[in-house]
Amino acid sequence: MSRSTVTIVEHRAAWSSEYEAIATELRVALADGVLRVDHIGSTAVPGLAAKDVIDVQVTVMAIDDSVSNRLLAAGYTTHHEALRQDHLPPGFDGAPAQDWTKLFFMQRPGARRSNIHVRQAGRPNQRYALLVRDFLRADRRSAAAYGELKKRLAWALADPDTYPDVKDPASDLIYIAAERWAQGNQWQVPGLDRA
Repeated sequence: MSRSTVTIVEHRAAWSSEYEAIATELRVALADGVLRVDHIGSTAVPGLAAKDVIDVQVTVMAIDDSVSNRLLAAGYTTHHEALRQDHLPPGFDGAPAQDWTKLFFMQRPGARRSNIHVRQAGRPNQRYALLVRDFLRADRRSAAAYGELKKRLAWALADPDTYPDVKDPASDLIYIAAERWAQGNQWQVPGLDRA
């Protein structure tokens, strides 16, 4: 029995179709307010072990009350203030409060467990999530090492609230490697297609 309440499981093929169902619901809830919806995080990387929570990034032109109001009206929940900020990776200057701001929601009651990250188009945090996902999809060895790290962290940390505090710097190491990979492969943030 694990000493932690964070549970990491082997990759599940069903995560992809579960994401598609969530994305469809989000597109309906946000209508013309959404630019794109992406499956992000570990469940978006084939073969990568992860928490059994689907992470979804919703890209919008601006983070404002209308986005929050639409998600709340559709039944999405938030346990903290809806307006949050991603952690700031090392080496980033600029305006962290603006560049790393997001809205964070969870699934509607009774729905498939998910984390909904609403980020503004063109901001570094919107790019970060997509770049790390694409790099891990392309580099299976890094993905396997990251999966092993997450399993060990989940087992070793008695307090699940400290899991992201330890995992975030590891994600930043992946991000730094992903930036080098992006430069060598002419990777670009995927276009903003209306849903």
